[in-house]
Amino acid sequence: MHVTPRQHMDTVLQVALHGQAMASRHELLIRDSWQRCVHQHRLDPTRMQEAVILPQARLREHKEQMDALLQIARHGLESLYSKVCGLGYVVLLTDARGVTVDFLGDLVAEPSLRKAGLYLGADWSEPLAGTCGVGTCISTGQALTVHLDDHFDATHIPLTCTSAPVYDSVGHLSAVLDISQLSSSQPKESQHLALQLVTMHAHDIENAAFLYRHRRDWVLRLSSAPQFLEVQPEYLLALDASGRVVGHNRRAQLALQRNASAPLLGQRFEEVFELPFSRIASYVMAQPSDQRALMLAGVRRLLFLSATPPPPAAVVARAAVASKLPAPLAALSEGDPALDRQIARVALLVNSPISLLVTGETGSGKEYFAKAVHASGARKSRPFVAVNCAAIPETLIESELFGHLAGSFSGASSRGKRGLIQEADGGTLFLDEIGDMPLPLQARLLRVLSEHEVLPVGALKPVPVNIRVIAATHAPLEAMVHARRFRDDLYYRLNGAHFSLPPLRQRADLGATLDRMLGERSLTSAARERLMAYAWPGNLRELKNVLDYAASMSEGSTIDVQDLPELTQAANLPATSQVQPPSTQSGAATLLLALRQAHWNVSQVARQLGLSRMTLYRRMKRAGIVAPNREYSPCHVPAVAPRE
Repeated sequence: MHVTPRQHMDTVLQVALHGQAMASRHELLIRDSWQRCVHQHRLDPTRMQEAVILPQARLREHKEQMDALLQIARHGLESLYSKVCGLGYVVLLTDARGVTVDFLGDLVAEPSLRKAGLYLGADWSEPLAGTCGVGTCISTGQALTVHLDDHFDATHIPLTCTSAPVYDSVGHLSAVLDISQLSSSQPKESQHLALQLVTMHAHDIENAAFLYRHRRDWVLRLSSAPQFLEVQPEYLLALDASGRVVGHNRRAQLALQRNASAPLLGQRFEEVFELPFSRIASYVMAQPSDQRALMLAGVRRLLFLSATPPPPAAVVARAAVASKLPAPLAALSEGDPALDRQIARVALLVNSPISLLVTGETGSGKEYFAKAVHASGARKSRPFVAVNCAAIPETLIESELFGHLAGSFSGASSRGKRGLIQEADGGTLFLDEIGDMPLPLQARLLRVLSEHEVLPVGALKPVPVNIRVIAATHAPLEAMVHARRFRDDLYYRLNGAHFSLPPLRQRADLGATLDRMLGERSLTSAARERLMAYAWPGNLRELKNVLDYAASMSEGSTIDVQDLPELTQAANLPATSQVQPPSTQSGAATLLLALRQAHWNVSQVARQLGLSRMTLYRRMKRAGIVAPNREYSPCHVPAVAPRE
C-alpha cells in the first residue's frame, strides 16, 4: 500500500512515542530503531533530508583506513552483483561508521542513485540517516531488511535495503554489505532471498579477510558435516604457536563462546576442545575428513576439524621482504598489510628531497614514522629536529622556528638564538600538528621551502639551509584549505607524497605489536583478551601508557586483568560504540572521533557527551581541534557559540 510522506511521519511519531501501541504493524527491530532515532539520536521525524554524500577528500580518508579489506571484499561484491544486477539492485560496502566505500550499480541510473544515496561516499549511519539498512545493521549487529516505510526518514520510503554485517577476527564489526533498490512494488517478504544472499556473501568476505589476516597462524576449519569441511566450513579459528585462540569468525564466536564472561579469544585449545594441542598435527588434511572428529569441551558436541599449520615459507618470505627495507622502517610493522604498503612506498623516498605529509589519528605513530624515514636515509648522521606546532605559544613560534638576532624584540636574548629550522640544517625538520601553525607563519615557512633559506627575526640577510621537511597532522588539511585556514600553496608544497597511518584498532599486527612492547613480560589470557578487544582511541601512545601502568602494578612478570588501568577495563568496546565522555588520557582522540562521526555537528556531540556547547568548544580549544566548517581559530573560543 502506498504511504504518503505525511502518513509516514505520523506513524513514526506514534510508534516512537507509544511503542507498544503500533507493535503489530512494525517488527521489533524497526520499532526499536525508530525510538532510538527520536530519543537517542534526536532526529526529527517530520524532516525530509536528502542523502549526504561525502566530498572526495573525506571519502578517501575512509577508504584508506580499510584499504586491505576493500581489496579482499571486491571479488565478493562482484560475485553478489552478478546475481542481482538484472533485478535493479545496487551493491554497497560501507565501513563501520556507515560511509559507502565501494559501490557497484548501473551507471546509466547514476543521477538517481546518487540523489537517493545509493552511491559511493553516501553516509548511512543511523544517527544521521535514521532507520535504514546499513545504519540499523551497525546499531544492532544483525542482518536485516529495511523495506519502504520501515525507513525513519520519509525521503527514503521508496527504497528497499538489505544489509548484513562483516566482522573482523576479534569480534568487531568492520563493514556492512548491502543491496538496495530505488523502488519496489513487492511486500517485504519478497526480500527474503536478498537477505540470504547478502548474509552468505558477507560471511564469505569475512572468512576471506580472516584467512588473509591469520595466514601465519594455525588455522582451524570446523564443520558439523565432514562432507563440507574442506569446501564450506562453518567455523574458523586461528591459534598462535602456543595453542591460544587469537582469532575467530563470527559464526565461531556465536557457536563456541559459552558466555560473555568467558570470551573465546585468548582461550587455550584444550579449553575449547577435549583434545591436547600436542595432537593437532593428526588433524591435517592428509587424514580423511570423516576421521577427524573431536568433541567440544563442556557440551559434548561433535565437530569435524581440518587444521592448517603456519607455513614456514611465509615466515621466510616476511624476513626476506623486511631485509630489503632499511632496519628502522622494517621495525615499524609486525605484519600489518596497510602499514607495510606505506613503509614500502616511503622506503623509495628516504633520500628524495621532496617533502612528506604523514596523516593519522593522534598517537598512531606519525613521529616514529618520520624518525624511521630520517634514520633510513643519507641524512641519518645529521639532526632530526621535531617541532610540535600546537605546543609552542603563538607569540613565540616565529622566534622558535626562525631564530632571532640579539635584542630584536622585547624579551629577546641578548646573544640572539638559532631557530629550529637552522638547527635542522643538513638533516630533517619534523613539523608535527602542522595544521595549528598560524597563517602569517605559513607564508614564511613556504619561503623557506621555496628558497632554501631562513630569515631570523631582526635580520636583513637570509641564511641558507638544507633541510628535508616531514609534516604531520591529524587535522583534515584539505578541508582547512577550502575554509581558508591553511594556505593551499603550502599544502601542495608539503604534500610531495602523502602517507596515511592506520589506527591501532584496524591493524592486523596488534597482537604482535603488543608482544613486542611487553618485552620480557607476559599476559594472562584474560588480560590479553581485554587488550585485544579494546578500541585504542589513543593508539600506540595509549597502548604504551597502559602497558607501563600495568607493569608498575603487577607483582611479577605476568600482567593480569586487575593490573590494567580502569580505562581499559571499563571501555572494552568496539570503535563503533556510543560516544562516552573523553578521559584525560585519550580525550582529544575520542573527542575528534566523535566530532567526525557526527559530521562536526557540535550540538549533537554535546548532547551525546552531556555537555553544553560552550563547554565542548572549550574542550575543542584545549585539544587544538578545528572544525572544517568553522571560520574561527582554535586559539579563540567565540563569546557566543556560532549557529549550527
